[in-house]
Amino acid sequence: MTASPHRPLDSILACLARLDLLIRREVLRLQPNRPAEDGFQGLYISDQEVEALLDGSLPSAAILTGPLPAGSTFEALDTAIAALDARIQAIEAETRRQGQVLPLDRLSALFGLSGLERAILIICLAAELDLKYERLYAYLQDDVTKKRPTVDLVMRLLCPTLEERLTAYRAFEPDAPLVHWELITLHDDPGARRPVLLARYLKLDERIASELLGSPKIDRRLASLVPAAETESTVPLPPDICDQLSAWAQAWAPQWEERPPVILFHGRYGTGKQAAARFLTTALQRPLLLLSAADLAAGAAQPLTLAQALKLAEREALLTGALLCWADADAFLQAAPGAEAEYRAFVQALARGRVPVVLLAEKAWEPGHDLAQRPFMRLELPEPTYAQRRALWAASLNGAGPGLSEAEITALAGRFRLTAGQIQDALARARTLAWARDPQNGHISAADIDAACRGQAQHRLGTLARKLNPRYTWDDIVLPRQQLSTLRLIATTVRHRPIVYGDWGFDRKLSLGKGLIALFSGPSGTGKTMAAEIIANDLGLDLYKIDLSAVVSKYIGETEKNLERIFNEAQDSDAILFFDEADALFGKRSEVKDAHDRYANIEVAYLLQRTEEYNGLVILASNIKKNMDEAFIRRLHFTVDFPFPEEAERLEIWRRTFPPEAPRADDIDLGFLARKFKLSGGNIRNVILTAAFLAAEERAPITMRHLIRGAGYELQKMGKLVVESDFEQYFEMVRT
Repeated sequence: MTASPHRPLDSILACLARLDLLIRREVLRLQPNRPAEDGFQGLYISDQEVEALLDGSLPSAAILTGPLPAGSTFEALDTAIAALDARIQAIEAETRRQGQVLPLDRLSALFGLSGLERAILIICLAAELDLKYERLYAYLQDDVTKKRPTVDLVMRLLCPTLEERLTAYRAFEPDAPLVHWELITLHDDPGARRPVLLARYLKLDERIASELLGSPKIDRRLASLVPAAETESTVPLPPDICDQLSAWAQAWAPQWEERPPVILFHGRYGTGKQAAARFLTTALQRPLLLLSAADLAAGAAQPLTLAQALKLAEREALLTGALLCWADADAFLQAAPGAEAEYRAFVQALARGRVPVVLLAEKAWEPGHDLAQRPFMRLELPEPTYAQRRALWAASLNGAGPGLSEAEITALAGRFRLTAGQIQDALARARTLAWARDPQNGHISAADIDAACRGQAQHRLGTLARKLNPRYTWDDIVLPRQQLSTLRLIATTVRHRPIVYGDWGFDRKLSLGKGLIALFSGPSGTGKTMAAEIIANDLGLDLYKIDLSAVVSKYIGETEKNLERIFNEAQDSDAILFFDEADALFGKRSEVKDAHDRYANIEVAYLLQRTEEYNGLVILASNIKKNMDEAFIRRLHFTVDFPFPEEAERLEIWRRTFPPEAPRADDIDLGFLARKFKLSGGNIRNVILTAAFLAAEERAPITMRHLIRGAGYELQKMGKLVVESDFEQYFEMVRT
């Protein structure tokens, strides 16, 4: 009859039976010195209770090892222990032959444990499995409150000679495996006046206990760092990226344990960094341990210190054989001012680590000498090209929503520079919008997709810029034919960039950005802001007006950081950036006379570089063109001079500014207003708006009197005198 196969836990049970024999031996040694029982029942543990506890060993242990000895001599116990040791070796050998992994073997291999350290783990594990051991440990330590084994008790149970004790002390040093990897934790005796090592008690780590019992699960202290959802794991990867990852996996697999690498995947959200990590683990046939560095930096693992959390994460990777992956690693790699200590702690953990680590970050990072002893590899996950975005949209929309035409898909790919992950998110958001709009059918419309895409491209520019809501159209602006033609050419160029740069291959001929820089110059109120709104409205793009007072900083380097933030945040949807009064920032560089001049020139030089790299449209508005830096003028793609309107143009502005719904009296003489008042378009708008409010107050249509009074207010606001020669026969109306 063939013996039934052993389970990995049988070895643990046999080791617990051996522990019972060691406890019997120590009880036998202590009993001659025990005081006689007294009347304080409940404040101590009696010899009879100890015998009962030891006689009540786990049934499975008795089956495995045979009946526990009833003898009370040291010789009998030593013989039983030796026999049990042989039995344990046989059980473990048979279990290994069956191809099963023993928990203690695995921990020993991972952390380099000695036989003594394995036995210490069993002593600590016993207290987690059976409450009887709390009573037994309290008895052996002559204190009913000491329910956990102390270092002294471990020494007494496992080290009968002084030489063995001296050697065993090493197991409790800070760099010893049990302590360094926190397989056990040492705690001071609360009642001890002067804490000493022998009096410290031991507690088995909860995660290690589950590992020993064959039910491993992630350390609960790390659970708060596990992302709620893997946002990029389903993003399709380009073939060349897959080839690169396959080559890495093949090259590093043989030496993965001896020289574990650190790998950085960097790129924008949605480019597939998590998907790349998943691809690599699949190629290596390893699990992935994905944790959030951003949550760790924010304190989600408290009360753990940063060093403890990093060590536990590495330990978890060792226990699971996983590839340790830190998402949002920018939280440490791009250290903010004042966070240098956290950066050093994170990098030192990487440098000293024993496991392969993958870092997911938006920005590139160069470790320099910090990781000199570890292989470091870096791979950029590129943003999809226009052609790739068009293919992604076509594939994503196939059977998932509205039947958009090829032209509409082309427009989506051109208007929004979304990554594959953002396209997935946009479609999910569009489904929600469709359901909210029409709960019965929930059909996704083109408008839902457009709104969802805008939501993906929402910018976090904060106080640095103000989003404008363009309302003006080409019918609202009055300009000379040449200027109007140039404005339309700007819109045409932006609209057809995907075709020219993508389909026609012109992007390969340009080394810098594919964006456009336009300069609008002219006096205030001549239509520069209106023109920017018209272009944005025509193209369906977001328009941001940059607040230069918030951008320019007196602190060295802060202006560049603000500009970098503006361009990065606006990049997703090719938003139009409108720098009003740009000569304050883009003005002529000065001769360097002091440090202030030098840093001011650095800001202008940085701005020249960043605007060239930007892929969207940058519009600069200046009252005086000659104030602009000459190097900047040479880099402009378009310049539009907005002249002060002549009489004919002013008349047209007067006509177009009135909404068709506004009630007007027949006595209005727009020709007189255009001829007599040399106002810009902005001033004319103010006059008409003031007149409208005056008429509304009287509950009457807008009359010539209202317009004359509005003109008077506007001239006074401009610092001009209100004289009869300007108003002629209408002069009396100014005061009525």
